[in-house]
Amino acid sequence: MQLVALIASYGAWSWIVAGIVLLGLELVAPGGFLLWLGISGIATGIVGFIHPLDWPWQWLLFGVLGLVSIALWVRFNRGRGQVSDRPYLNRRADRFIGHEAMLEQAIVDGFGRVALGDTVWRVAGPDLPIGARVRIVGADGAVLKVEAA
Repeated sequence: MQLVALIASYGAWSWIVAGIVLLGLELVAPGGFLLWLGISGIATGIVGFIHPLDWPWQWLLFGVLGLVSIALWVRFNRGRGQVSDRPYLNRRADRFIGHEAMLEQAIVDGFGRVALGDTVWRVAGPDLPIGARVRIVGADGAVLKVEAA
């Protein structure tokens, strides 16, 4: 009880210090939500300076500000798409869809090989002889699906 009385005696400053501590914890364990709780704590302290409130009202204000700010952050963050200058970085096979190439190894029993860039890819499609031109129409993992061009 003495600890609660000590914190209560500092009034709004305790909220500002708690907000700064939460912001510091966000640096140690990033995730986003401690940032908004820290800002809510500081905002609660500022409101406590402007208009003194009892502790239950301060906790209610902190809780409401925290929940609203986190909910808005999650909604805004999920709404944004991740724009990348290299959209096929982790999907190398998808990058070749629509390209044409010549078979390095004939397609026999549905499978063959084609060289694209510095890599030889396994292809799946109708049986075709070596040197035939194929168009890549899809990918299944590391296997490119082809058709005759």
